[in-house]
Amino acid sequence: MSRNRTERLVNLVICLLSTRRLLTAAQIAATVPGYEHDPSDAKEHEAFQRKFERDKAELRELGVPLETGTSSAFDAEPGYRITRRDYALPDIILEPDEAAAVGIAARLWQHAGLAEAASSGLAKLRAAGVEVDPQATLGVEPLVTVDAAFGPLTAARRVRRVVTFDYRVVEHDAATTRRLQPWGVVCWRGRWYVVGHDLDRDAERCFRLSRIVSPVQAIGPERAYEPPGDVDLISYVAHFSGPVEHVLRTTVLVKPGRAAGIRRFAQSSTPVEGGDRVVVTYSDVRSIAGWLVRYGADVEVLDPPEVRAAVIELLRDVAKTYAHDDTARIGVS
Repeated sequence: MSRNRTERLVNLVICLLSTRRLLTAAQIAATVPGYEHDPSDAKEHEAFQRKFERDKAELRELGVPLETGTSSAFDAEPGYRITRRDYALPDIILEPDEAAAVGIAARLWQHAGLAEAASSGLAKLRAAGVEVDPQATLGVEPLVTVDAAFGPLTAARRVRRVVTFDYRVVEHDAATTRRLQPWGVVCWRGRWYVVGHDLDRDAERCFRLSRIVSPVQAIGPERAYEPPGDVDLISYVAHFSGPVEHVLRTTVLVKPGRAAGIRRFAQSSTPVEGGDRVVVTYSDVRSIAGWLVRYGADVEVLDPPEVRAAVIELLRDVAKTYAHDDTARIGVS
């Protein structure tokens, strides 16, 4: 399935989840990105109808409960919607590593063109006087974002175009301009990296996206190079980053019988009132905070203050995202 069709299907689902009334095909065409056409042009309208029929069939094949009907006896054209109670999944219990994988995937949405298109579609619905349920799309919205360079780099990688950008390393104040054939973008220890062939140095290199200090520009023609098929990007970044020494310690209170992943890496564990006082080592505040947050209310950070503050900040970000959803509130003190 092409990326454009995937985005169109996702935005169609968001559109139909966000309204409590049935939307006609004409209203959907005026709202969902990818369906734009001139209704007065017979060929364009016929092409839209074929596309819409294929998309409806695809959604039903995927198990999406697409409801068809009319809002009143006077409606000549059928309408469509997806009711949240039929679409919602039952509660799913994820292990911490599974939750982490879902979290990484969620980060991609913000820069895959989906969030902006979805917001635009909902705005069109409101402008047309359609009542929109602001809580209906909680399951498909991103919680966090990735670096601004992520989108341009992944777009260039898809069509194999060379990119150029200014890059600053810790050891130098001034940024240098790099030209890169990007092979891929990967996440390692909570940070995003691009791996590729540095044209100026004629060597393999990886760059941390947060250190790219200029817009990423694609240059030259498409299909300008062929990425090697045998490179393990994660292993390359891990080797490039070097071993990390876990010399710092944090103490957490773990509920009885919970957070097995934390207990596995404990330096010590002492039974206390309310659970176990567990000590684990770490090297980076941001990374350890992101790891601890995955365990939710099963873990409370006792010290040091900077780790506790980082965890609270992350929880507040999530709480703000779901501030109006009573089923997803997170208490932060």
